[in-house]
Amino acid sequence: MKLIVGLGNPGKEYQKTRHNIGFEILDNYIGDEKWSEKFNGQYIKKIVNNEAVIFLKPLTFMNLSGSSVYKFVDYFDINIEDILVIQDDIDIEFGLYKMKRISSSGGHNGIKSIINSLKSDEFLRLKIGVKNNQENNVIDFVLGKFNKEEWKQIMDNFQIYDKIIDSFIKNGPTKTMELYKCK
Repeated sequence: MKLIVGLGNPGKEYQKTRHNIGFEILDNYIGDEKWSEKFNGQYIKKIVNNEAVIFLKPLTFMNLSGSSVYKFVDYFDINIEDILVIQDDIDIEFGLYKMKRISSSGGHNGIKSIINSLKSDEFLRLKIGVKNNQENNVIDFVLGKFNKEEWKQIMDNFQIYDKIIDSFIKNGPTKTMELYKCK
């Protein structure tokens, strides 16, 4: 069984913000299917490419995402290598992405919470670049909404993000990292 986690914050006021890119990518991938709630998260469990997959949007707010992720991992007995977390990254140029495993949180509080809750940093991450090229306050920046041009770029990239998710489900983390190098 695979667990794919999109990081974000619950509530309409956070839609289309940089910090909610994980939620946005999962919403695009899932489409109009109805989300259920469990363990302080919205989730959908389905079969994709003959693999059981749970898609999860923690409702704990970003800084406490680990508690919801841990409950799903524990309840469904999911292996660390079968977890993909989709996050924003202010150190990567906007529109680019990076696949990463076995690394620190890089200052991302949602990732820090997941690492602390799972007591492991060995899960795969899809880091979406939202680079802060200005001198803005980091919190204001990540909680700020994408402008029209940025949102168009994100929508144009949904297809590649969907392919990465499909590859992770079918091939696992190592092969997916080989197929989808930093771009």
